[in-house]
Amino acid sequence: MGLFPNTKIGVVTCYGIDNSITDSEQYAEMISEAEKEALKYLQDSKFSNNPVIKVWREAFQKFKTKKGARSSIEALLKRVYKGKHLGTINPLVDIYNSISLRYALPCGSEDIDKFAGDIRLTKAVGNEEFIPLGTDKNAPPYESEIVYKDNKGAICRCWNWREAVRTMITEYTTNAFLCIELIDEGRLIDFENALEELAKLVQNNLGGTVKISILDIDNKEIIIE
Repeated sequence: MGLFPNTKIGVVTCYGIDNSITDSEQYAEMISEAEKEALKYLQDSKFSNNPVIKVWREAFQKFKTKKGARSSIEALLKRVYKGKHLGTINPLVDIYNSISLRYALPCGSEDIDKFAGDIRLTKAVGNEEFIPLGTDKNAPPYESEIVYKDNKGAICRCWNWREAVRTMITEYTTNAFLCIELIDEGRLIDFENALEELAKLVQNNLGGTVKISILDIDNKEIIIE
């Protein structure tokens, strides 16, 4: 991508997982421990000055965004910063939220079986259908906004800000696309470790088969079965 040539997108594809809720206390504890670890990234008393926040603030300034849109990792860390605990949602979401907090990297996931054709990280045309979580109203992205989209519309706006209801992960999800985004080249080791741990947690807790791939300027495509 021209705006962010050094970006790396780590993808974990998961097939045949069991995402039904069996032990919510296990995942609540996982998130609680991750919240404690996340505090190490918030050493500056001015929240936006912390490097893991600042790098995404600067990235969002390079394209048109909805007023107040912030990266997913900023939203998670702000809750921790204010002492507000994350609740459990479903095992897969709880797992990637815990990884996101522990490594201070944006993580997200979509249901592969709900994709319409190829998924792309690209600039929006501006007329893509987008129904955000929590509503039934269409809220299309701005022209040139960075989005994930498929052949039916946008599935995540402002890079990693807001998810679409159409491809959301539920307890019935069996095949999932997870991603971790890196724009700070100095954190490559953290990025790689986060991917490995994410894949391992999914495999150990939800079963199925998992595969790790990394997309960058030299490797722009992967095949999702």
